[in-house]
Amino acid sequence: MKRVAAIDCGTNSIRLLITDIDKEKNIDHDVVREMRIVRLGEGVDKTKAFSPRALERTFKAIDEYEELLTKHKVEHLKFVATSATRDALNKAMFIKGVIDRLRVVPEVIPGTLEAKLSFDGATKSLRSKHPAPFLIIDLGGGSTELVIGDREIEGAYSMNVGCVRMTERHTPGGNP
Repeated sequence: MKRVAAIDCGTNSIRLLITDIDKEKNIDHDVVREMRIVRLGEGVDKTKAFSPRALERTFKAIDEYEELLTKHKVEHLKFVATSATRDALNKAMFIKGVIDRLRVVPEVIPGTLEAKLSFDGATKSLRSKHPAPFLIIDLGGGSTELVIGDREIEGAYSMNVGCVRMTERHTPGGNP
């Protein structure tokens, strides 16, 4: 068994999964699942930059996650960032903050990879229980991914339409 972790930092939330995996036996067991609403992408649609407050909230959550990673003796960590980080002109400040706290370089993934990962995660348990094809819709804070496929993806589309982005564009003061 190997203990690994993944952090998914989106426009609205940041998620941590710590899991034990055994590739030979094709077994995985979740140890910790956490999620924090940080609104990293607050204002990014308009300003094209992370605000100091949004970075502060996100770094606070990352610091809490670092404590869990240490407590649970994680051997390998993968950190991915999505829509807001793709769009922010000051993403280097965010990336440096992650490196300083976790000693890992976050991977800023394109929308197409975000769509593939959403599809793989959503269909993992469905494949043995329900007939394909599957249409997966991942509505995030900054983007929405639409993916259709069976075991393999037949088509995928990522668009800059997410709940944070749309709230800020279409509600008074950008607040829900």
